Amino acid sequence: MPPPIVQFEGVHKTYQMGQVTVEALRGISFLVESGEYISIMGPSGCGKSTLLNLLGCLDRPTSGSYCLGGEDVSRLDDDALSGIRGNRLGFVFQSYNLIQQLTVLENIEVPLYYQGWLEEESRARARKFALSVGLEDRLEHRPFELSGGQQQRVAIARALVNEPLLLLADEPTGNLDSAAGVEILRLFDELNRQGTTLIMVTHDPAISRHARRAIRLCDGRIESDVRQ
Repeated sequence: MPPPIVQFEGVHKTYQMGQVTVEALRGISFLVESGEYISIMGPSGCGKSTLLNLLGCLDRPTSGSYCLGGEDVSRLDDDALSGIRGNRLGFVFQSYNLIQQLTVLENIEVPLYYQGWLEEESRARARKFALSVGLEDRLEHRPFELSGGQQQRVAIARALVNEPLLLLADEPTGNLDSAAGVEILRLFDELNRQGTTLIMVTHDPAISRHARRAIRLCDGRIESDVRQ
């Protein structure tokens, strides 16, 4: 049996703010199996962003362990974590984070460029993922020529192009109108049906209901963890 995609064991994260020690996470433990679709919810300051940063290897636990696909990434150095982010994780942000000077195809290719892919292979792979999110008629457009929903589709294709173990989404519909938001959530539903393991941070219960499992944080601890 393959290892869990995510295994958190007793994870604590503390920050020193001057003379004050802030406990952002207080002993978090949970597993994520391949193919799960999970929402993370909770009030402002509950630890959602800290948890997402740890899941995305943008930070390290103060104590406890985090295994990603069976590999303990808790104590890796910055270079190793950068490699993990580039090869095993995909990120979708509220603000898209696209490069305005690049075309749709070129934006999707960015992760492959940093992995040293040959141009012809990189372009073919980017095209494949652009088509998979419905951007076949926007390949040479630049972000400022696209709607918000189309820009988020570019960001999703970019996040998927390296076929990550785990897709992380931070308030992915936060900058979209309701119609565009619905389309992005439908796309997430379809990606999960195809086997993508997805963790989404959201403050909106209606968006959370698209996930098959909801983890709610409160004061740095898991308040509830329910299948839905």
